[in-house]
Amino acid sequence: MSQQIKPIAHHAPVHVIAITGCDGSGKSTLAASLVSHLSSETSTQLIYLGQSSGRIGEWISSLPIIGAPFGRYLLSKSNRVHERPSTPPGNITTLVIYLLSCWRACKFWRMLAKSQQQHLLITDRYPQAEVAGFRFDGPQLAKTVGGNCWVRALRKREQQLYEWMASYPPLLLIRLDIDEQTAHSRKPDHELSALREKIATLPHLTFNGAQILDLDGREPASKILNESLRAIRTSLSQSRA
Repeated sequence: MSQQIKPIAHHAPVHVIAITGCDGSGKSTLAASLVSHLSSETSTQLIYLGQSSGRIGEWISSLPIIGAPFGRYLLSKSNRVHERPSTPPGNITTLVIYLLSCWRACKFWRMLAKSQQQHLLITDRYPQAEVAGFRFDGPQLAKTVGGNCWVRALRKREQQLYEWMASYPPLLLIRLDIDEQTAHSRKPDHELSALREKIATLPHLTFNGAQILDLDGREPASKILNESLRAIRTSLSQSRA
């Protein structure tokens, strides 16, 4: 069972349409289509709010001599936390996880700044502070217990980062639901157990009281797009009233 995080207060919804769902649910496809359709109506931008471990790993791996092995080492340490949450993470592992969360918080801060400039932002994924774990866009260190003072301090700080991000709910959150067989057929390189865990957890997240539109990710992309556009335009109209 995923560890639960305490409820938090929240600000007014920000000018953001968030898209969440398991891998293979069609998040990226929908996000790109929404930007394409809405750009003719208002200034619209796409932002990826995942923790970007893959992209950071690629950057580390590009460093001369020690880059590739060091990058694989760091990311394997980070991933192991999800597999062995009862084992206290070491100092290096804790730092890597914390820096990944800081990078996500930095992207979130930029998102807030852009939203205040009257841009409509479409985000692929959205952070939450209800359930621990990067798989669910929550704090990773909160899955662990124990550790030295350094580990405990960064764990507390990381949780505060996610509580801060979650305190800004999106104007509308579109959640794409999907079954594990369909998800795995679309993402055969992903572990079935990981997909199953996401599918079991994501539908229960409230994203701190955000307005949520649940759609079936197995439906035709055109139907999902049209229903999303209809809900977005309604939300935008209500926010201006």
